[in-house]
Order: sequence, then structure tokens, then C-alpha cells
Amino acid sequence: MSFFSIANPLLLGWVQEWVDQARERNSKGLLTYKNAHAALKACPITFGHPSELQQLKGFGPKLCDRLTEKLKQHCEENGLPMPKRKHAGKAGQTHDDDDDEDGPPRPAKKPRKAKPYVPSLRSGPYALILGLSTIDEEAPVGLSKDQLIQEAHSHCDSSFTAPKDANSYYTAWSSMKTLLDKDLVSEKGRPTRRYMLTDEGWEVARRIKQTTMPKAGQSFTNHPAPQEAINLTGDNHEDDDDELDARAPTYTTADDSLPEQSYLNIVATGSSSSKDSALPTFSPIRLAPGTFTVELVLDVREIRAKTDRDYMRDALSQKGVNPIMRSLELGDALWVAKCKDPNFLARAGAEGDEVVLDWIVERKRLDDLIGSIKDGRFHEQKFRLKKSGVKNVIYIVEEMRMDAEGLNKYEEMVRSAIASTQVVNGYFLKKTQAMDDSVRYLARMTMLLKKQYEDKALFVIPTEVLTAQNYLPLVKHLRQTEPSISHYITYPAFASLSSKSELMTLRDLYLKMLMCTRQVTGERAIEIQKRWKTPHDFIQAFRDCGEGSQGDKKRRELVFSQLGNLPVQRKKVGKILSQRIADIWG
Repeated sequence: MSFFSIANPLLLGWVQEWVDQARERNSKGLLTYKNAHAALKACPITFGHPSELQQLKGFGPKLCDRLTEKLKQHCEENGLPMPKRKHAGKAGQTHDDDDDEDGPPRPAKKPRKAKPYVPSLRSGPYALILGLSTIDEEAPVGLSKDQLIQEAHSHCDSSFTAPKDANSYYTAWSSMKTLLDKDLVSEKGRPTRRYMLTDEGWEVARRIKQTTMPKAGQSFTNHPAPQEAINLTGDNHEDDDDELDARAPTYTTADDSLPEQSYLNIVATGSSSSKDSALPTFSPIRLAPGTFTVELVLDVREIRAKTDRDYMRDALSQKGVNPIMRSLELGDALWVAKCKDPNFLARAGAEGDEVVLDWIVERKRLDDLIGSIKDGRFHEQKFRLKKSGVKNVIYIVEEMRMDAEGLNKYEEMVRSAIASTQVVNGYFLKKTQAMDDSVRYLARMTMLLKKQYEDKALFVIPTEVLTAQNYLPLVKHLRQTEPSISHYITYPAFASLSSKSELMTLRDLYLKMLMCTRQVTGERAIEIQKRWKTPHDFIQAFRDCGEGSQGDKKRRELVFSQLGNLPVQRKKVGKILSQRIADIWG
């Protein structure tokens, strides 16, 4: 938007000055000024007096008074008349302050008629009212808390037992106080409290049912609101959420934690020589349609809090998805094709009874994302995800509430990391507001993947032909030469290849050592490894720089001289980073 197309350039300029000052001082009011600046810049209406700005987002009486003082000072310095404050009259007409002094007194405002209470769709009050409406209007006894939660949970997007995040104490049950204060619900009984709708509460319940469930004879329970659909194949799946409760997994296993030792030595390391790493030929193992089910595997470390370790599993189970719980070597969730015949793969020459599909999820809370970026885990995890060979990587970022000061401090860093994940790495990023939203997303994904995979054959690469050296080249070759056929590996083979410690070559260890240095990303570490093949070569290069001040200068600029002029910006190493690397390795 050009300067001349802005409706209030003078006022906008002053607000911009205050935004810059707040940023320089690291003021807590920066977010307020930024919101006010954005609202004023986007507004096409020209205002005659700063007091009129209160109708815009971010402008309160204090900020408008400050703008009025600024405008008054501007008018005095430039010999201009000060605009008069306007007041709204009948039919949108305005009149000045001066007119109020001579004119007749204003008539008293008529008291506004109180609007009937309307709870938000799928909120706590909405669900509680619908839950209480399941009993008869003339019933002598109400519902207990546990009974009411059981009836209401399917109508609410929030949990009745656990807060949305660790920093909050609010649950959907907290809204019961609102209903009691508004006299929509009556509470009776001690020590077991029972709840019933009052006459006003039944009126609200009837309005909700008429609005959201207009069809006669339609049930008022077990009908969750439609959620955002995830389209995997280009088809329209608007009704996927309605199937969550109706379609449960055909095979589920809870707490299926396999021991780490069961995955040892499943995939050979192999040799890095060109002869041994040549791509093998093989006959894939075919899983026919109907011989397997698609299951969600969830990491046992995905907990809501130390005292609430089963929340995510229980929430998924309520939506018809019973996840397999185990300690995952990579990612926080993935999907497998589980054979109905547990011995089928063993008879075909493979191990286990699960095949890893091309979908994996990494879940991050916003505070955890910031911490992982600061300590380097974020880049290391993305590097391992790339080495896994999984085609579709999903990053779920839960935007939990943080204090404004901390959020503003790391806002640019988080935005840069998210953009890099999407553009550079090509991963899909899903933002959610809380764990409950992540649970709904995983449940919908599970149902859609069942539709996508269970009706077609899967082709499995025999583990005996895989090595740590040929796995990624083989997967890349198969995707290029046979794009219409997807090839997969068994879960034990995947766990063995993804292990942090097992099958780690000297090159992998060298790259991890380099990435321990701040700002050395996976791509920069690979560029360093291309020029100095081993840690010994890297250290020797620093030793060869010689002694004295001249040698110190060569050491500081050693990496910069090799990587400072690369055509790709994200792979470059500047002088400051080169000096930091020299301090550690030189």
C-alpha cells in the first residue's frame, strides 16, 4: 500500500514512531502498538479526530488521548485549526462538542433489552446444556458430575478433565459456574452434587437443538461437529469426523512396547565402497488388500504431564482410534500396516508383523520448539527425518499460550524455523491450538489413511537386501523408476535404521559432532564433511595453519575460505561462525 493511498497518513506515522520506540526499548506494549498500526493502515476511512479511532482494534482511550495531544501540538506548530471532537447522533449523524453547550439536553438512553444467552458452538456450556437435556424435563433427579461429563464430552472440543496446556487450570467443566450464575442450571445434593436444567436452561437447550439439529427425530448425542478435512487423494472427505465414533480400528494393541534389543543387528551396516553399495535386485513381498489394517503407533513419551501420561491415548480411544503405544526411535507418531496373520511376514522371509507406511509425525509445543531451536535439536531431528526415507513428514506445532514478552522475543526465530521446515525441507506443517486439536487431527488422519491404504496391495522390501548404506539410494531409485508403486520396509528394519546409536557410521558421528556447534545446520555440516572427510582430517587442517598470530588468523578463516562463497545462502559459513568452529576444533 503506497503512502498516498493511506486514509490517515499523519496518524499512521505517529503510531509507527511509537512502534519503533517500543521495539528499541523492548517494551511490553509493542504488541499493542503493532495491532493498532496494522488496523489503522488497513482502514480505508478518513477520521476527523483521533477520538474516532476507538472503533478500531488496538485503540483504547489512552492511545487516542495520546494521539489527540500529538495532533494538538502539530496544529499549534503549523498554525492549523484543531479539529473538533465529534459525537454520534441519531441515524449516524455527528455534531460537535460546541453544539452540546447551547442545544437541549440529551434524552436519557433507553435501557437495552437483555439478549438471550447463546453459548458458542461446541464450547463447554454448549456441551453441558446438551448433556443435561438428555434426561427428561420432569425427571426428579439430575445427573452427577461423572454422568454429565460422559453425556457431554462428545459435544465439546475441549476436555472436561484436563486443561488445554500445563500453564492453565481451565477445563470445559469450569464453565459450569457460568451456567449456575446465569440460573440456567440448578445444583442439588450433598455430598454427591446433581445438576438439572432450570426452565430458562430448557429454553436455551431447545434453541440449540432447533438451530444445530433442525431435522425432526434426529438424535442429540454422538454427533460431533464437522472438523477441517485433510485431503490426501484430491477427493472430498467432509464427513470423515462423523465416522470416528462409528468406525473403530479392526485390530488394536495397547502398551505394545517392544524391547530395544529386538531390533539389534536387523539391518547390516554395509560397506561404503561402490561395489558393495550397488543397488540390489529383489522380489518384493506382496501384502494383498484385506490382509492388514492401518494402525496408529504413538510414542509412549507423548504425555500431557507427568501426572497425566495416558491423556493422549485415552482421548484418541474416545474418538475410535486405539493407538499402539511404544517407544519410537524416530518421530512422535507414525502409521503401520499390521498383518492380520502375525506369521505372514516371517514365512515370506521378513521379521515382525508390521510394515511402516510413508507417513510420520513430529509434534512440538511452542515452548519445546523454541528450546529445540536454541539447543540445536530441531536441526538434528530434521536431519534424522530426512535420513529415514519417509516420504510424508508432518510437523504439528501446538501454539500454547506464552507470555507476550517471551513470544515477541522469539517470534522471528520461530517464523524463520517454520518457513525453513516448509520451503527448504518440504515438510507439511500443521498448527493447532492445544493437544485436543492435535488428537482430533491424528484421529482424522488415521481414518483417511485407512481408506487410502486398506483397499490396495502393499509391496515390502525384504530386509535381507537392505544395508545402512544402500537403503536411501535404493528408495530413491525405486521412486524414480517405479513411481506408480510404493515400496515399504518392516517396522523392525525401520527402527534399526532410525536408531540414534545403532548403525551410526563415522560420517554420521562426525556430522552430529559438527552440529553441536551453534548455527551449524545439517546442510553446513555436510558441506564441511565434503571438504574434510573425517574429524582427524579437520583437526589436522587446523594444525597445518601454523603458529603465531598469522596461524591464528588462518585458523579463524579456514572454514570461511572454503564455504564463504557458496552460491546457496543457507550453506554458507560466515567469518563469525568460522571463528566459532575454529575455537572448538582448532
